[in-house]
Amino acid sequence: MSIATLADVLQPALKNGYAVAGLVTLGWEDMRAYVTAAEAEGAPLILQAGPSCRAHTPLPVLGKMFRHLAENASVPVVAHLDHGYTLDECKEALDSGFTSLMYDGSRKALSQNIEETARVAEMAHAAGISCEGEIGFVGYSGGEGSAGTDPEEAARFARDTRVDAMAISVGNVHLQQDREGGLDEARIRAIEALTTVPLVIHGGSGVPVAQRAALARSSSICKFNIGTELRMAFGAALREAVNRDPARFDRVAILKETHDPVMLAARTIIRALGAPRKEE
Repeated sequence: MSIATLADVLQPALKNGYAVAGLVTLGWEDMRAYVTAAEAEGAPLILQAGPSCRAHTPLPVLGKMFRHLAENASVPVVAHLDHGYTLDECKEALDSGFTSLMYDGSRKALSQNIEETARVAEMAHAAGISCEGEIGFVGYSGGEGSAGTDPEEAARFARDTRVDAMAISVGNVHLQQDREGGLDEARIRAIEALTTVPLVIHGGSGVPVAQRAALARSSSICKFNIGTELRMAFGAALREAVNRDPARFDRVAILKETHDPVMLAARTIIRALGAPRKEE
């Protein structure tokens, strides 16, 4: 397989009743583990570079890392910019080899969000890649609150921006460490009744696994973003590796021990979303 766009992996998911994992990466160790997990499950994967990742590693470097992994993977892999906040940032990601741009104008007035997201979508489509937008701000655990997505506004947003995927606010929260929350299924049904675009849940770590699986099968939600859950797995594995031998200082040897725990955690996430296994 070669590198894929967001539309390449989400349209089959929408048609066939499953969802694709958008796994948020912070560096080489986790992104490599995610691809290994996707290959083991025979499922497509979306590698995501969010703002904290980009603050640590420049977009041109991330683009090369993502493409190297994708072009050598046995399953479709998308190189996705998560929460791009400016047109220039989205253009840099496009020039760096990303195959999907997420423009986040959700804090802005609806008309401005539509206008700016449409510009990014037009730029992406002209280059043969995909665009995701967000309508209804998704807040943060312990921080900014969420503003639920209005179904009528979502319909207008999808129609006027021509995005390939639409992130919605339906009770989901970024950076949530437990799975006690749940999504507002009535609001999801109201949105999907008025739109045909694949829907995206940011803050998927806070959604109970059973609800993720059920919505992947039975709704237009085709992408769940998962970050916190995997960062917790990475942190626990790293802490154990360091504490097991406090005299060790070789970071390559230490970081190597995070691979299997993160890969297994990613496999569990991917499997629950129901993608059919690739034919051997």
